Amino acid sequence: MRSTQLTLALLISLSATSAFAQKAPVRDEFYWLGQMNKATTVINSQEGLLDKAMVPKIAAGIVKVLEDGEQPGGRRPATVISFEPLLIRAAGQDVTLLHAGRSSQDMHATFRAAILKDDLLALADQLNKTSETLVKLAEQHAKTIVPNYTNGVAAQPNSYGHYLLGHAAGFERDAQRLRETYARIDRSAMGTTVLNGTSWPLNRQRMSKYLGFAAVADNAYDAGQISSTEHPVEVGAVVTGIALHVGHFIEDVMTQYAQPRPWILLQEGGGNTYVSSAMPQKRNPGLMNDTRRDASTAITLAMGPVMRAHNITPGMGDAKDVKTNTEMVRSSVRALQGLDKILNGLVISPERALEELNSDWTASQELADVLMRQHKLPFRLGHHFASDVVDFAKLKNIKPLDFPYAEARRIYKDAVKDYPGVAAELPMTEAEFKETLNPVAIVQNRKTAGGPQFSEVTRMVNVAKQQIKTQGQWIQAKKNAIDSALKQLDSDFSALIKSP
Repeated sequence: MRSTQLTLALLISLSATSAFAQKAPVRDEFYWLGQMNKATTVINSQEGLLDKAMVPKIAAGIVKVLEDGEQPGGRRPATVISFEPLLIRAAGQDVTLLHAGRSSQDMHATFRAAILKDDLLALADQLNKTSETLVKLAEQHAKTIVPNYTNGVAAQPNSYGHYLLGHAAGFERDAQRLRETYARIDRSAMGTTVLNGTSWPLNRQRMSKYLGFAAVADNAYDAGQISSTEHPVEVGAVVTGIALHVGHFIEDVMTQYAQPRPWILLQEGGGNTYVSSAMPQKRNPGLMNDTRRDASTAITLAMGPVMRAHNITPGMGDAKDVKTNTEMVRSSVRALQGLDKILNGLVISPERALEELNSDWTASQELADVLMRQHKLPFRLGHHFASDVVDFAKLKNIKPLDFPYAEARRIYKDAVKDYPGVAAELPMTEAEFKETLNPVAIVQNRKTAGGPQFSEVTRMVNVAKQQIKTQGQWIQAKKNAIDSALKQLDSDFSALIKSP
């Protein structure tokens, strides 16, 4: 009779294990508790901590619990204390031998870290996709000249590609911080028990490897009491940085919607915009409003772990809730997805951007720069002259390219009259004066490394593309490492069941 029961259990185990191999499981708390029990069964039975004669019944019980949890409406408990009764019901009290040297402290810390790793890789994926869209747009607009703004006021002409690459650089730093955070979370707490280890000689390194971690958390007290509280706080910092960058970009575009003739807008339709219920002329940027809200929600949720982790004793679970922390990361993913759609829906008018540049005096600093660079005039004198030119132009409503050269000569003479040794005649020719106020020429003539000139934009596009490629390779390598480890665990667990 006992032989028949064991054979039946073995068949159930093999069938379920095969089913798991074919179906991608939901890697939630329940899933990871199952993996820990599988790994414990394999390791402890092979290293003399678990009687091999008990393995078939224990293994069959683990598989039954996991198989039941995969059924529609099946129970998927998220804690050790609620998972274990299901194991006992399936395999009897002997299954609790697996709990030797374990605690909910180290097991929960481990599945929280494992789930945060998956969440971070999903965020890294979307960050890379959005960054790729951003860099492609930058490459397309390397020679598109637009106004840039500081303090909410038109400041200087710039290449739109150069501007976009500035935002891409911010996202690259987000990617760096994400990788650094991932490395600190990628350490297994399993085997540290409550806070000071156990008298059982558990193989922590082997357990770590089976669960797809790069290493073990070195200090047993740190593993469950200190670092596991840090993890969601640090992830929150990554989420905050990303959301801030998303919000900054959106707000810069949104300033154009206050203008009657913007040079940049969202393409109408496709969920990008919506019509006002009262004002027929309005096309409200709904997509940008929604994405800004998503970014703000991400920041709000990212503050949560800090507040919950504040003023608690080590090891408390306040900041560690899986669902709350996963939602925090997902909110950032949604904000990036919205930004990606915005970038794909932007309509940019180079002609209107140039018209705006030529209707204002964003090129005025170039007057001071050229006078200093080409004619050795002290910058502050050149700045004084340029400021007087702007004042006169605005008073008379004169646009930069229409400014009379004769007036420029008069203003210059008056600006330098109190400075001994400075010639009263404007040293710039009329052609040079006009060219200096040309926003296209200003951008093209930049010489600074990292500037908006086409050669530098091209270089930075190539650098950004390589960074995105490297990030993609890192993401895939981390996914492969986890998947390979879990595949090996399932294979070894299956082999353990098959062995006589």
